[in-house]
Amino acid sequence: MPSTPATPSAPSAPSGPAGRARRPRRGRVGFAAAAAAVLLAATVTACGPDGNSATPGGGSGSEGQKAGGPHLPGDAPTSIDDLKKWKDGGWKDWDKWAREARDFANPIIKDHWKADRMAQAQAAPDVGVQAGAAVGGSGATDPEPRPVTAQEVGRPYHRNMAPVGKIFFDSPKGPMVCSGTIVEDPAHPGRSNLVWTAGHCVHSGRQGGWMRNIVFVPSYNDTGVPMSQVGTTPTQEVTPYGRFWADWISTSGEWLDMGSTESGNAGSAYDFAVLHVRPENGGGKSLQETVGAAAQVWFNAPHADRISSIKAFGYPAAPPYDGARMMSCYDRPGRLTMQQGTPAMDRIGCTMTGGTSGGGWFVGRNGKLTLISNTSISSNAHTWLAGPYLGPEAQRVFDSVSRKFAGQ
Repeated sequence: MPSTPATPSAPSAPSGPAGRARRPRRGRVGFAAAAAAVLLAATVTACGPDGNSATPGGGSGSEGQKAGGPHLPGDAPTSIDDLKKWKDGGWKDWDKWAREARDFANPIIKDHWKADRMAQAQAAPDVGVQAGAAVGGSGATDPEPRPVTAQEVGRPYHRNMAPVGKIFFDSPKGPMVCSGTIVEDPAHPGRSNLVWTAGHCVHSGRQGGWMRNIVFVPSYNDTGVPMSQVGTTPTQEVTPYGRFWADWISTSGEWLDMGSTESGNAGSAYDFAVLHVRPENGGGKSLQETVGAAAQVWFNAPHADRISSIKAFGYPAAPPYDGARMMSCYDRPGRLTMQQGTPAMDRIGCTMTGGTSGGGWFVGRNGKLTLISNTSISSNAHTWLAGPYLGPEAQRVFDSVSRKFAGQ
């Protein structure tokens, strides 16, 4: 759940030697080892979402390009001169806030996200909800969990949770931050360029449009220095693998139609998104090859009442945290239903705050740490987090991006 608008820290361009130096198998070992601590209660057959299907048309938010070539919105750069204007600040024209999927534009602006600007970034909109707003009675909502105090992930982060990083973006309210996870791409085994995050980290939902200058920084602030020191810390420690810009994004139709960055609602049950990224400085290696790790995504996994524990990761940036450190919460999940007819979300006790939005939720499956949700909303008091169930709608969003780049 992103918190108060913040100034996103800029993901660095894939660092050359430094990035390669931090790609060791050690990151993979730590990532795999973490799976042992997050286990399913039992081996069960995966099942689909609860209740009736939600709002129809939950397709890919990035689908809809016209045949015959890509389409760019009127306010996006369509020529060298337009690109220069965009890079010189034309992207700040929020009066032309592109809403349609085909209008997403995110041209690379080199060095837009420098370490000092990243250090100023704050959490995205804090999407909170009162526990009483959940559906009771016949709805699948379990008792509110007790708070679980977030713990810092072992440093350096690339050795312990390499796939996790920060997402930086510009919004009408200023630069902000979320969290994200590198996920495996079946179309490119071992060479994925896909990042999983929350829908509200890339699109504001029913009343807005696409965010701008969206980048992903894996293992951000690798050694966990205080945010007051990030601006003066060597680049290879702040962005050990570089900065990766989104060149395509897909989110759910339900999020586009119902989602809100003001408070949790029915759209929160579909608050997920997939980014396809490319390195700011170019290069032939994929994101997964550069980092050396990626998480599997488990669609239609068991529901929360059939899982013994979940571990959620992210970079909380709203007080009492400052966005400098990767944190995690470990808890047995429960269910939270925001509206009749929408899938029950997973919910855990956790004190992480805004900036955590989009961060991955994991269970151990076949000895691997596997993503089954992402942070979407929290209680207003920041005592718990909730994330969407990744059912058919989420798989459709994911598959649309994977297929789009399958031949590349």
